[in-house]
Amino acid sequence: MRELAGIGALLAGLWLAAAEAGFRSPESLVRNVYAHYGEGAPELSKGLPRDAVTARQFFDPPLRKAWSTPRVEPYDFLVQSPSWKLGPVAIEVVRKQYDKTYVAANFDNHGRRVVLNFVLVNGPEGWLITDVESPHDSLRMFLEQFRN
Repeated sequence: MRELAGIGALLAGLWLAAAEAGFRSPESLVRNVYAHYGEGAPELSKGLPRDAVTARQFFDPPLRKAWSTPRVEPYDFLVQSPSWKLGPVAIEVVRKQYDKTYVAANFDNHGRRVVLNFVLVNGPEGWLITDVESPHDSLRMFLEQFRN
């Protein structure tokens, strides 16, 4: 009986670890990114944190280190500006292609229209960001350009 309880605890721990990373749907992932750019609780109004825990929750393994490495950037890529006052964020799955799902996020930031395409993958950890594309750049290229 103790062995079964131990196995159950182990499986519960693995499930919780998997639940800490990733999200259950592509839309919920993008919605949770922009929850960090609101005007509410201070911890949810400073942009998406650059720590390892947040990187593990939101990004696939190749992008995690790049996201959480300290650097000086001219603006926050996810809002395309050094500051933000976002209007409503419209989120829509625009394409599913092989193992990737493309989700468009449309919003106004200080009255300027912003359109970003999130490239997401679904794996054992749930939905994670593998890249974000703007009309001129991608998050991967942006982070590479400003690495220390």
